[in-house]
Amino acid sequence: MPKSGLSAFLVKELKEVLPPTVFFAVSFNLLVLTIDLILADYARSFVSFLVATTTALVVGKAVLVADALPFLRRFDNSPMIQSVLFKTFVYWAVVFLVRFLEKLVEYLVHGGTLSGIPEYVTAHFTWHRFAAIQIWIFVLFLIYTSIVELNAALGGGRLGKIFFARRLPQSNLTAPVADTRTRRA
Repeated sequence: MPKSGLSAFLVKELKEVLPPTVFFAVSFNLLVLTIDLILADYARSFVSFLVATTTALVVGKAVLVADALPFLRRFDNSPMIQSVLFKTFVYWAVVFLVRFLEKLVEYLVHGGTLSGIPEYVTAHFTWHRFAAIQIWIFVLFLIYTSIVELNAALGGGRLGKIFFARRLPQSNLTAPVADTRTRRA
């Protein structure tokens, strides 16, 4: 029975959104766990695992949307490192901007004023925590982008087969080296 156009579209979208979402869900939840473990002595928790997973869904879809932008393909014919670094920086900058704007909107929703934003940003914004998370986001995007670019260079799906397919026994093209040590009788 052939799939309808809608179901084929949904399956295609799911296959595309699943890898970045799973990667970032695991990564963000490890980040949250690390923060919670460090701060356990202070009885403070900053974010829940549900928020981290939801954020991963948003980031996963954002990656797919960003990948559709033509300017992101600027370095596709350059050495892979240029493409990886460029895409990593673009993804990181977008997340930086969204996270910063999110904090400003949160401030405004809780009664802040536009004229009070500079004072909020300089005196009350938790820059150390914000910067620490941004550093991790950069590292995670660097890892993710490197894996995606390597998979594309090897041929779509080949990297997955390398990691998850059963290995075949080594061929006998290279004979094992005989043990030349003498045995004691």
